Amino acid sequence: MKIHDKCLPCIVNQAVKVANITGVHKKEELLREVFTYLSKMDFEITTPEIIGEIFEIIKKHTNNPDPYKETRSYYNTLFLKMLPQFESKLEQAENSFQLAVRYAIVGNIIDFNPIHNTLLEDIFDCFEKMEDAKLAIDDSKALMKDILNANILLYLGDNCGEICMDKLLLKKIKEVNPNVKIFFGVRGKPVVNDSIAEDAYAVGIDEYSEVIDNGDGSLGTVLNRTSPEFREVYKKADVVIAKGQANYECLSEENKNIYFLLMTKCDVIAKDIDVEEKKMICMKNS
Repeated sequence: MKIHDKCLPCIVNQAVKVANITGVHKKEELLREVFTYLSKMDFEITTPEIIGEIFEIIKKHTNNPDPYKETRSYYNTLFLKMLPQFESKLEQAENSFQLAVRYAIVGNIIDFNPIHNTLLEDIFDCFEKMEDAKLAIDDSKALMKDILNANILLYLGDNCGEICMDKLLLKKIKEVNPNVKIFFGVRGKPVVNDSIAEDAYAVGIDEYSEVIDNGDGSLGTVLNRTSPEFREVYKKADVVIAKGQANYECLSEENKNIYFLLMTKCDVIAKDIDVEEKKMICMKNS
């Protein structure tokens, strides 16, 4: 899914907000370099790839290779402490697999990327309302069937905090098919608040899957920029679970057995999927 012109104001807005958050001293120089890059960018590539390039510019100007490190650590710790109460609800659920899917999807609202600017109280409100909210697209039965028959599953993670909810679903997948080999994909280097390998290990993702970084610093999964090792796992996977909008933008046109789990957070993605904004999606790639 190539960049949409509606994405441009969001990209610029993110650059300005991250510059403010990270305390860039010469903000004008940063913004000039960002605008120079944007003036020459390829409109055939995806927004996640463009944001990845801009974040590299920001890291250079801040002289900080990981500006969101403390933010990721804080929210990983916060939501990890909440897992026992979520696990208790799963144990009591009539359909624990679907509830685990719903937790993973609602977890996608945990996004402190300045574009979405999600507040903590809004996140907790979403969790409170989750059990009454319906999935706008629900392919969870097909997902469970494919998991039962899978030998290799690749789970593409997304944001900090959210990966704690992913851990619940990974545990449930192992219960459904104890023999499936699971790989959990993370970004190859820090980019905004997306999870990297140290986040996955910090919340215990490796209890249920092998953690693999994709070798790239884009948002989402830009396959032609990922490492050969990652692409080999992607190629061999019988099922791919892709979390979040960025992964949808990168992989929606792939000819692969992919299930997209996400909240529609913006008009561009909602319209592409043909649903309203702020809807829960579990969708098999068509």
